[in-house]
Amino acid sequence: MASPSLPVVALTLGDPAGIGPELIARLLAKPEATQHANLVLVGDPWLWQQGQAIAGLQVATDAVDSLAAVRARADTRRPAFLAVDSIAASDVRQGQVGAAGGRSVLQVLNRCMDAALGGDIDAICFAPLNKQAMKMGGLRHEDELHHFAEYLGVTGYFCEFNTLGELWTSRISSHVPLKDVASYLSQERITQAAELIYHALRASGFDAPKVAIAGFNPHNGDGGTCGREEIDIIAPAVAALQARDWPTPDPFHGPFPADTIFLKAQAGEYQAIVTMYHDQGQIAIKLLGFSRGVTVQGGLPIPITTPAHGTAYDIAGQGKANVEATWQALQIASRMGAAHRATRTAPAA
Repeated sequence: MASPSLPVVALTLGDPAGIGPELIARLLAKPEATQHANLVLVGDPWLWQQGQAIAGLQVATDAVDSLAAVRARADTRRPAFLAVDSIAASDVRQGQVGAAGGRSVLQVLNRCMDAALGGDIDAICFAPLNKQAMKMGGLRHEDELHHFAEYLGVTGYFCEFNTLGELWTSRISSHVPLKDVASYLSQERITQAAELIYHALRASGFDAPKVAIAGFNPHNGDGGTCGREEIDIIAPAVAALQARDWPTPDPFHGPFPADTIFLKAQAGEYQAIVTMYHDQGQIAIKLLGFSRGVTVQGGLPIPITTPAHGTAYDIAGQGKANVEATWQALQIASRMGAAHRATRTAPAA
């Protein structure tokens, strides 16, 4: 039955031409999917039916007429479904990039963010989208994270987290050319990224996370003979972090050579690594477990998660999609959504 303390988590079907609709069907067919969240799927009815058909599943849902109605549901054992009209079936070519699909994704995500701003939902978990399609459909930013940040009125630091079970990463720079990365390095960005992932880990259920800071140059700069960023920027940032008081003891260490720090993390010494650029962390995470990786949008006023893989146009419609990363993304959204709801509803001191 209903639990008023359960977080409301909105799910979306992702790019209509990709594997998202199939993934959501497989996700919601899991009996345990609704155990820790009051789920509401937001999407076009025909697309939801298509996703179930591709997966070879039928998932019962309860219709709602608004996202504001989800929290008051008497029974949350079945997902709610909010029907929207964002794209016609005739405008979708399965496995192909399309502007109509990008517009659909933006429309649905914006509706969910409106509900988040109004306090009607506590987290969002979206199925894979395609940046090219979104840009063709009107996205003005380099990626969805920057769109989220602007839409939600974020003025502080934000960045993507990539997670794989007990290991999370954040980064100082994201979708920028490698030749520009050094210009993004600063003590402020490093300390902000480290603080952000530390608090996100705590919100996701880690009691005392340990965070490692990666170096920038090969061999950690070899004492300044192969670059001075470790000496002039990164080490002072780590020292500044270590000088502050934190809820748990001694959470920040580094800088460490980037080619060995993931071995320490894999052994369980650290639960998070702050990397200096996109592929420094992404390659390691995807090698360690591509099918289980999750992207968490860090620094936003509500939790937003998604599987770290893409739309997989090459297998769209074939019933081959692996739901594991989407399942992990929902679990993180549910835990972080619960923490967000608890903070928002806590009585004033």
